[in-house]
Amino acid sequence: MNDELRIALAQFNPIVGDIPYNLARLRELRSEAAEQGADLLFTSELSICGYPPEDLVLKPAFLQAVRSAVETLASETADGGPAVLVGAPWIEESDAAWPLYGKVYNASLLLDDGKVQAIRYKYNLPNYGVFDEARVFTQGPLPGPINFRGVRLGVAICEDIWNSEVVECLEESGAEILLVLNASPFEQKKLELRQQMALARISESGLPLAYVNLVGGQDELVFDGASFVLGADSSLRVLLPSFEESLLVTQWRRGEDRWVCEEGMRIRPDADLEAIYNALLLGLRDYLHKNRFPGVVIGMSGGLDSALSAAIAVDALGPEKVWCVMMPSPYTSAESLSDAAECCKLLGVRLDSIGIEPAMKAFDNMLAPHFSGMAPDTTEENIQARARGITLMSLSNKFGHMVLSTGNKSEMSVGYSTLYGDMCGGFNVLKDVYKTTVYSLARWRNEHKPKGALGPESLVIPERIITKAPSAELRPDQKDEDSLPPYEQLDSILQGLVEEEMGLEGLVARGHDQAVVQRVWRLLETAEYKRRQAPPGVKITSRAFGRDRRYPITNGFKGPA
Repeated sequence: MNDELRIALAQFNPIVGDIPYNLARLRELRSEAAEQGADLLFTSELSICGYPPEDLVLKPAFLQAVRSAVETLASETADGGPAVLVGAPWIEESDAAWPLYGKVYNASLLLDDGKVQAIRYKYNLPNYGVFDEARVFTQGPLPGPINFRGVRLGVAICEDIWNSEVVECLEESGAEILLVLNASPFEQKKLELRQQMALARISESGLPLAYVNLVGGQDELVFDGASFVLGADSSLRVLLPSFEESLLVTQWRRGEDRWVCEEGMRIRPDADLEAIYNALLLGLRDYLHKNRFPGVVIGMSGGLDSALSAAIAVDALGPEKVWCVMMPSPYTSAESLSDAAECCKLLGVRLDSIGIEPAMKAFDNMLAPHFSGMAPDTTEENIQARARGITLMSLSNKFGHMVLSTGNKSEMSVGYSTLYGDMCGGFNVLKDVYKTTVYSLARWRNEHKPKGALGPESLVIPERIITKAPSAELRPDQKDEDSLPPYEQLDSILQGLVEEEMGLEGLVARGHDQAVVQRVWRLLETAEYKRRQAPPGVKITSRAFGRDRRYPITNGFKGPA
């Protein structure tokens, strides 16, 4: 009987679909774990291919490449080094429902002594929010433990610990240590929720639990790592860093009646605003790097959203990869011009100016025969926004930089944005950030430099940009609050409608005016067609627009009741 076990927790950042890269990283991690005397390298969910693979799982060639990589890695464990517990989509017997290639499972595979020694399948396939695993994977059976060098390991995959059935089956079958492979996306307060779920399973089973989570950005999702080990007594034994790769070899010993993990690294979790900022930074950095863009181009307005977007971009990519462009119109104030220039100077980025008045005049002349006798309205305002969009996209096409759009969630919610204008771009780092949170993040960043950030140490956004009244500056003396409720009120209503799915009565009970709530509801619903055409952006809330919240564009339901 083995009384000691050294398990290396491997929290790393794969690239979805880049199987050679992921295999190479797993080799590097295994080599590092071997140098530290590990018996087992324990990785995250679907680590061989990245998460979520989505419809790549429907490609036979992709599945064959995954199998080949797993078998290659398995053969390398014949060297006497650490075994590997790896996640992968896995094919088993053919089935009429999957005529091309058989059933496909979300699997964990134990690789040791030169071959695949054991396979366990995910039992609970999440099919809510951003998850649609039931669409591409087959549900596995309830798992039993894996015997590894005299220790019975209870292996579960992510959603399998969000209810009691899988862990109960493992405990009743004789498991001694729970190992959970995870790809759990970041959202506010998510770490606490994960640990609560893990503690519930420990309380039910009496077993210690090690939880390894993915780290990195993938399209709109950011995985924050923060892997941990909890003892059978519910004590926190290990907590890995958030938002960065980490490898830690944990030492386990068999006690009188249970396995115990020695205390190890316990990194302080990021506080709320710090966690949000780091999620935005990592999400943007990985989107640019994994898609091989040379940098970003940003339309600087002199306002807060573009200033914060530029600050995040500099922190993520470095100032040399951020190109800011001011596009003044006759309505652009001198204050905005100076504020944009000062912000760019603080960030150390290039700033160019391209006036859009010639484009405005060209469109006025072109459309004059058709608009004769009609007063200017939002049509002319939208032309300005679209002229700026065309300018930024032209620079992107010519020089290769991705356009980073800058709208926030408050604006996206109520349609206070111009389709094919300020909404154009390849990515929007503030897409899921309410305006009130934009203010808080700006003040936080002016006082803190995040770990790993490539930007300046201190002040990055001029105070006047934060304190002045926000304006689109598309007409004389325009202010956002001419068209919208104050942002504190608007965001509170939107959070009730979007994140909480509240009705009119509940929001009025919170102190909101009934007519204002109904107006915001109408704006929210009628802007759905715009949001469907918006660029992707980092998810930080429980209900990001897109895969999290799917409403019909053609919708006859008329407001909260």
